[in-house]
Amino acid sequence: MTAGPGTDLTGPVHVVGTGLLGTSVALAARRAGLEVWLSDASPEHLRTASGLGAGTPVPEGGVAQLTVVAVPPAAIAGAVAEALRRGGVVTDVGSVKGQPLEQLAGLVPELLAAYVGSHPMAGSERSGPLAASAAIFDGRPWAVTPHASSAPEATALVEALARVCGAEPVRLSPHDHDRAVARVSHVPHLLAVLTAGRLAGASTDHLALSGQGVRDVTRVAASDPALWRQILGANRVAVAELLIDVQGDLGRLLEAVTGGDDDGVGEILARGVAGTEAIPGKHGGPVLPMASVYVAVPDHPGELARLFADVGEIGVNIEDLYIDHDPARPVGLVELVVRDDAAESLRTALAARSWTIHR
Repeated sequence: MTAGPGTDLTGPVHVVGTGLLGTSVALAARRAGLEVWLSDASPEHLRTASGLGAGTPVPEGGVAQLTVVAVPPAAIAGAVAEALRRGGVVTDVGSVKGQPLEQLAGLVPELLAAYVGSHPMAGSERSGPLAASAAIFDGRPWAVTPHASSAPEATALVEALARVCGAEPVRLSPHDHDRAVARVSHVPHLLAVLTAGRLAGASTDHLALSGQGVRDVTRVAASDPALWRQILGANRVAVAELLIDVQGDLGRLLEAVTGGDDDGVGEILARGVAGTEAIPGKHGGPVLPMASVYVAVPDHPGELARLFADVGEIGVNIEDLYIDHDPARPVGLVELVVRDDAAESLRTALAARSWTIHR
């Protein structure tokens, strides 16, 4: 079956690589009613993804309308080149765009019009097809990175894929993309790794004091080190530039702390607040004032569902959620993040329904 490129995504879509992102793309495309073909160097991953309903093995001689390459960074250029030789439009979902493009220019320069890089800004510290979800991209930005030779219809088709998967396409050059992800993903990941590394040799008594804050800061540090070695190696220039900036800030912070310069410490802390306020709010809109409502929830089946049901009946939307387990008691402390103007009424209404509210 052969499909021309066009600008409407009608399928089939061929997903190369059935890990977390590849299987998620396949599930989202199937959710939209598209025919999806799968291939993977790992027969186990391929069987698992097929069993999840993500698609069927690619037919002999099949040429997809769009091929999505979802393989580790070191293998992207080779897999994209192979897909371009088969025909159709090709994208990849790797987290670095500049290096694969440079490699492709040396492999298949005559076919580059049909290639447009992309990068969905979604994922997990977990890996493999069993961690995949059709909903992982819903409402998330999806960078689309056409290069100088990309055909306009190829770019439009990749943007159509992002929309089919529930994401919002954001067009960037490959260079701008790599600088952006160094700032919002790669360097934050490294700082989480450094923080988590300080815990590895800590005493049990110290670790017993761990709360939700340290879990939030270190969560992504649990990601696959082998994969991150490839990501950082492919984006080393942009990452190094930012790490030099961080090194300067760390030096100034150390000097302020050791020298008792409270104003200097305060200035750095204020910059952190300003940075959190710069992050776009829900659906990319302005950041709205939020407040936290803390509720003690017994660690029994059905209690979280009962809490959510009560909040729904009260008519308040939960914007975010965190759970901190009390190591000394069979109780969890649930932090419900809601609009600031709804927080106090939610506290009152939940207390009236016999929930224990913490201030």
